[in-house]
Amino acid sequence: MAACVIRRTLLSTVNKYNRKHAISVLNVDLNSRQTPNMTRLSCSLFNVQQKRLMSSRPEGKVLETVGVFEAPKQQGKYETGQLFLHSVFGYRGIVLFPWHARLYDRDVIPATESKPTEPPGAHRSKEVKGKTHTYYQVLIDTRDCPHISQRSQTEAVTFLANHDDSRALYAIPGLDYVSHEDILPYNSTDQVPIQHELFERFLQFNASKVPPFIPRDTLQAWQEKNHPWLELSDVHRETTENIRVTVIPFYMGMREAQNSHVYWWRYCIRLENMGEEVVQLRERHWRIFSLSGTLETVRGRGVVGREPVLSEEQPAFQYSSHVSLQAPSGHMWGTFTCQRAHGGAMFEVAIPSFSLESHGRRDSPYSFLF
Repeated sequence: MAACVIRRTLLSTVNKYNRKHAISVLNVDLNSRQTPNMTRLSCSLFNVQQKRLMSSRPEGKVLETVGVFEAPKQQGKYETGQLFLHSVFGYRGIVLFPWHARLYDRDVIPATESKPTEPPGAHRSKEVKGKTHTYYQVLIDTRDCPHISQRSQTEAVTFLANHDDSRALYAIPGLDYVSHEDILPYNSTDQVPIQHELFERFLQFNASKVPPFIPRDTLQAWQEKNHPWLELSDVHRETTENIRVTVIPFYMGMREAQNSHVYWWRYCIRLENMGEEVVQLRERHWRIFSLSGTLETVRGRGVVGREPVLSEEQPAFQYSSHVSLQAPSGHMWGTFTCQRAHGGAMFEVAIPSFSLESHGRRDSPYSFLF
C-alpha cells in the first residue's frame, strides 16, 4: 500500500534510515530511530485527494503534503524525472540521470582473506576489488537548502572558471550526487514540484509518462558536453569503529600558473555514524602524494571550518574540498581524529586511499545555458 509522504517545512534530518525505509508520516517522529513498517503507514487522517494538507502545528513547525510514497527499488534504476526525498539529509530532489561508478569498499573482504591489520589511514598497497554501484545526478529543491546547510553543502559541485585566474572556482547551487540506496521515491501531481533555476530548463511535464517529468534536449546536451566535469567514476568507502567515511574524487581540469601546469581535483567526503554513541570530529590529517615525487602532510582542526557532531538524530555530515598538484596524477589518504561524547577518548578514523587522475580539458558546464 502506498504511503502518503509528509515533510516538515522546517526540516529536521530524516533519521539514519539504516537502509530501512524510514519516512515522516504525520505523527511518526522524524528523530526516532524506530523504523515504521512500510505496509502499515496510514493516510487515514486526511484525504489523499487534497492537494495540500496542514496538519497539527507545533510551534515553529508545519506539516505539508509532498506527494505519495512509492516503494524503493531494490533492483534496476530510477529514471530521469523521479522525485525523491534524501533518506539521510531529508531534502526534496529530482533525478537528472544516473552514473555507474566503481565502489571500492574496504569493509567488504573476500571470504578467503582476512582484514588487513594496518593502522588507520595507512596507504595500503593491496588492491581492493571494486563493484558497480549506481549514483544519480540530482537537483535539490532550493526551499530545503537552508535546512540542510549545517549537515551537507548545497554548493559542493564546483568547477574551474574559464578565465586567467588559475584558482577561480564557481559552483552550480543545488546540484548533488545521491547513492541509489539514499533515494526515497515519491510521486506528485504538481507540475513544478521542485524549485530550482534549472528545473524547467532541463525537464518538462508530460502527464502520459511515468514519471511525468521528461528530459528536454538541453539536459542531454548539457550532460554530453560536460561529461568529463560531471562524471562520477570511483567511490571509496571504509569504516572505523562505526564511523564510515565515503570519498568521491572528481577531476576539475588543468590551468597554467607561473610557467607550470596545475591540476585540480574536487573531493566529496561523507562521514556517517553507524553506531549509537555520539562522536565529534576534531582534526584531519592528510597525506598527499604527487606523481612528481612529492609527499605533503596536512593537519588541521575540523573540516571546512566545522567540527561536526555525529549522533543518532543527525548521523551524517557531508562536505567538499579541493586539492591541486603540479603533476597529472597522485594519491590521497589520511585520518580523522574523533572524540567520544562528553570529553571522552580520542580515536582515529581511516580515510580510504583514493587516486587523483586527470583527463582532457573542456568548457564550463554553464557555458551554453547563459
